Amino acid sequence: MRMISLPFSLLLRLRAAALVALVWQLGGCATVPEIEVPSDQPGALPRVIGAHGPLNARQVKALLDRLAAQGRQADLLARHLAVEQSVAERPLVAGNKVRLLRDGGETFAALFAAIRKARQEVDLEYYILEDVESGGQRLGDLLLRKRQQGVRVNIIYDSYGSMDTPAEFFDRLQAAGVNMLDFNPVNPLDVRNGSYSPNDRDHRKLLVVDGATAILGGVNLSTNYQSRPSHPSGLGAEAAGEHWRDTDVQIEGPAVAQLRSLFMAHWIQQDGRAPPDAAALPPVAPQGGELVRIIGSRPDEGPPRYYATLLSAIRTAQRRIWLTAAYFVPTHQEREDLIDAARRGVDVRLLLPSKSDSSLAMAVQHSHYEDLLEAHVQIYETRNEYLHSKTAVIDGVWSVVGSSNFDHRSVIFNDEVDAVLLGTATANQLESMFEQDCRAADRIDRNHWHQPVDERIEGLLARLWQSML
Repeated sequence: MRMISLPFSLLLRLRAAALVALVWQLGGCATVPEIEVPSDQPGALPRVIGAHGPLNARQVKALLDRLAAQGRQADLLARHLAVEQSVAERPLVAGNKVRLLRDGGETFAALFAAIRKARQEVDLEYYILEDVESGGQRLGDLLLRKRQQGVRVNIIYDSYGSMDTPAEFFDRLQAAGVNMLDFNPVNPLDVRNGSYSPNDRDHRKLLVVDGATAILGGVNLSTNYQSRPSHPSGLGAEAAGEHWRDTDVQIEGPAVAQLRSLFMAHWIQQDGRAPPDAAALPPVAPQGGELVRIIGSRPDEGPPRYYATLLSAIRTAQRRIWLTAAYFVPTHQEREDLIDAARRGVDVRLLLPSKSDSSLAMAVQHSHYEDLLEAHVQIYETRNEYLHSKTAVIDGVWSVVGSSNFDHRSVIFNDEVDAVLLGTATANQLESMFEQDCRAADRIDRNHWHQPVDERIEGLLARLWQSML
């Protein structure tokens, strides 16, 4: 029997991976839940709320008819709404204005602009929180100025994700009266609720201003996003060495109240009480015609609602499924549902990274290519950039932008926040962005895809730790 000799560098990476996985598993063990998605229920109207409360059946029907009239996908929209309502457990919110934000440049500019306009309250919740800069101004300086103007500033940051942020940044904000909360302290001596959960992380990226404007998605408040400007047409190797490709969404309107409620509930769950001076804010008038569903997922609340909602959309798809995934470490159901969709004739396309800050995630990603390509799933890998977007657009009517990755950790451990956007307006923009990204990417050829034996072994072994990725 011929023995396979693995490169020493591979052995070192696998040994390090095993050590990391063992350390993290000491903090808790969990498995991906099996999700049952019901069949669609034609004729069932979804629950929709507006600026002044729930809409009646006549108002809901009129709203859906208007959305359907924007395109020729009325039946597709009805199918997605019928199935999703039964699994999402959160109502749709009407009357919102939605704007897509590309990469750190657009996101930081929009975020700083929204904070400058704040009159009552700024809520920030980020996995990575650093003193980023936009337009020559530092985030810390802007927040201090708003405090001087009497604006309440509340910040939740993940203690693991933000562990490299200098303590002086946090101390300066706190000394000025900014309410600060570190999520699940890494140091067990700092635990507040008596439960040490190093695996459970706050992976959300969320800004809420005055309960009226919100920005969420994949962009951390990290200086990584300041390294290079956005290059929508593709990047040269020298110019793009540190470029991070990402997507956020700005929402204005009644849906923002749900995002503020998620923020406040998170604070209470971690600290046991609301932030000081967390006063009620007045309802927000309709700002546009977008229909939005806000989903906040937490591992301590049973099967994650976003995971069930995404699976329902994939299984309901009839025409196309276009996904952008920063870390492609699919659960068994996600993988099988994508393959099943492609085999029934759905146009399934995946935009994935060609390089990553997680070598193990890349190994798992490549280990799935053969089966996906065999099912005629189209796979594109980005060039000369770190892909960090988490988006999906399905059938031209169902879209999502948020913090949830296409991996096990977002299902099992992370607290996430995602915005599901119904209708053709945002879907058309996301499809255009997806096609633009694919033109600047490399398509993986099914007939030429081949992995050396050592890479195959690395991928299979990396899957042993995929619940940690």
